[in-house]
Amino acid sequence: MDSNFKRALIIENYEKPLNKGLLNDSTYLRENKNNSSCIDNFDIELKMEDGKIKDIRFDGEACAIATSSMSISIGILIGKTKEEALNIIENYQNMLEEKPYDKDLIEDLNAYDDIYKQPARKKCATLGILGIKDLIEKSK
Repeated sequence: MDSNFKRALIIENYEKPLNKGLLNDSTYLRENKNNSSCIDNFDIELKMEDGKIKDIRFDGEACAIATSSMSISIGILIGKTKEEALNIIENYQNMLEEKPYDKDLIEDLNAYDDIYKQPARKKCATLGILGIKDLIEKSK
């Protein structure tokens, strides 16, 4: 992925994130994730329906990496089954840990393929998606 495209993708998803704003609907599972070493703090809502992710919403304050990775993750994961979503998340984590992963599977999350160069930013790049993972694992 071209570095200029990565930068534009990250900025776009930071400035105009998908599904920002909570619904406070009792049919959604809810979780809070935060990074104790910075301001990153998300409240995340997830709705599963018929074995698929129907909706993911979030709100909070966070850096550009955390917010944009959350937004991109939402765009990729909505509509996926629990198993598909967990596979995508595992591949994304593998990329960040410099382990083998399926580039095609994680789509625009490839924008963070050089985060390993900044170990402190890994927490930013995974904060939202690990919150989503927790909610998926709690879902029926």
